[in-house]
Amino acid sequence: MTGFSMHYCKKLFNALLFIALGLFATAAYADGIDVNKAEIRLSEDGYQLAADFDVHLNYVVQQALSLGVPLYFVGEFSLTRSRWYWLDDEVFQSEHSVKLSYNVLTRQYRISRGSLFQNFVSLEEMMRTLDRQISDYIPSDAMKKDGSYVAAVRLRLDTKQLPKLMQVNVLTSKDWDFDSGWYRWVIRPAEIRSAGKTE
Repeated sequence: MTGFSMHYCKKLFNALLFIALGLFATAAYADGIDVNKAEIRLSEDGYQLAADFDVHLNYVVQQALSLGVPLYFVGEFSLTRSRWYWLDDEVFQSEHSVKLSYNVLTRQYRISRGSLFQNFVSLEEMMRTLDRQISDYIPSDAMKKDGSYVAAVRLRLDTKQLPKLMQVNVLTSKDWDFDSGWYRWVIRPAEIRSAGKTE
């Protein structure tokens, strides 16, 4: 084999390897929202639901954010008690909205929760903060020690808060479909330790 042929084959191999690694990375980090872990904690202030998500924004959404379009994510939490003789009893329900934005002038990302905000130098840092969602406190007497309950958490992109001109396109595009769906697990208060985890 000539030197030219060897050089060509080496370049071809490297290109194929690069494509293969790219496809692997795409599969490993698929766009969307996944739930890594969910738990309930007990402290002096009461119970608190918490969840770790993996939020991976696709190119279209990242570009919109970098051009100044704010993104609103909604974290939802609920706690219900099953009743064989009637409908389930909703013990607790709450949701909160988180705003993600990018300032082109300062080149900083920002997460805002109401009047509170935090700045970040990179998208990755901001997304790591978004991944962690915590509910409001649930009074410690809201659950009976000998009962069992179903906790549920969800994180989604609220497309209704996007600019009006974008909403028509959003309705027909899967690029903006970011929703973890409800993740549910069983809670038994008698088994919960202070600042501990469920099963």
